Amino acid sequence: MAAPHPTAQPARTGTRTGTGSGPVLHHSPADLGTELLDGWRQLVATDPDGSWFATPEWVLAWWETLGPQADGTAAQAEIAVWHGPQGQVEAVVPLLRTRLRLHPRLPFTVRCLTLLGSGPGAADHCAPAAAVHRRDDVRAWLAERGRRTTLWLPGLDPSATAVLPEGTRRVTGTACPRTDLTGGQDAQGSRQFRSTVRRYRRKLGAAGVTFRWVPPAGAAVEHLDAVLDLHGRRRTALGLSTTFDRHRRPLHVRLLERSAAVTGPDGDGPAFLLAEHEGDTVGALYGFRRGGTFAYYQIGWDPAWAPLRLGTVVIAEAVRTCAEQGLHTFDFLRGTEPYKYRFGAVDRWDGTHLLPRGAGGALLTLKHRLKERGVPAG
Repeated sequence: MAAPHPTAQPARTGTRTGTGSGPVLHHSPADLGTELLDGWRQLVATDPDGSWFATPEWVLAWWETLGPQADGTAAQAEIAVWHGPQGQVEAVVPLLRTRLRLHPRLPFTVRCLTLLGSGPGAADHCAPAAAVHRRDDVRAWLAERGRRTTLWLPGLDPSATAVLPEGTRRVTGTACPRTDLTGGQDAQGSRQFRSTVRRYRRKLGAAGVTFRWVPPAGAAVEHLDAVLDLHGRRRTALGLSTTFDRHRRPLHVRLLERSAAVTGPDGDGPAFLLAEHEGDTVGALYGFRRGGTFAYYQIGWDPAWAPLRLGTVVIAEAVRTCAEQGLHTFDFLRGTEPYKYRFGAVDRWDGTHLLPRGAGGALLTLKHRLKERGVPAG
């Protein structure tokens, strides 16, 4: 349970010129100028737990593409920004007023506030960006915003609990395995697994497959389309569905556009590991570099190359490249698929947090209590 909070300061709307302690609310991506965006990035960059999914690139690309698709939700989004005495950005909290289904097969929904950029699009390690001395202000403001509306905060990074209002409850946890790259190749999986990867790497090389890293400065829509195509072909071959399809393409195209505007030669942003054969891309991995971490988001490969373990080797090449670049963490994001642990990954847990209000909040609470007891919720 979070600590008690002080009285929240009133929020203001529009561009700020003063230095009071209350936040300024912005209701459109167009309201956010270059200086504010730079300050937001700096907040995330200086936080050791800061995630790519907390950056303005992700949040605003999500707002501009997925937000308007839900009836009326775009107008219900807001970004609260706290400034310091010299105008510096000291905290950013992006929120979305939306409705949450109680069960996928039932029409009932609950009105709630959630973090803008979470949910559809598969964001992990979500969190407001806040300097340490602003955490009490953010906590108080969230408590005020949640007085009459349920707060529903999925995929929250463990560090974000420092700004949660009193009474907020963690209702579910999500394992996000990650590999420590600082120990060198010998720390990344068992000796037998590393030997197997090397053997298939040689077989792929003998068959004419080469591997190429595309850094953030070179990331382009053509690389994204290769991942989408190969991912879809692989899932179809396995008889599986996916949410990473053409409906998600606008989000990632906008993400590439926003990132290209701020990414330098050695900067953060989307990156790719490609496997190529005779001029064709036969495997592709997509993820995000931020600070010393690479967050592996999605992968695809030509099913014809599955007997040579192309997917495993593509991941291994990405892990090796990130280690060579001096990154300290390869983050596999959500999911406990066995292959992640073969690379020596260890779980870090995101949480879904609930601050219930009214009848809808009570129903959400009941739903999760039933889940804890193993009782079907619908």
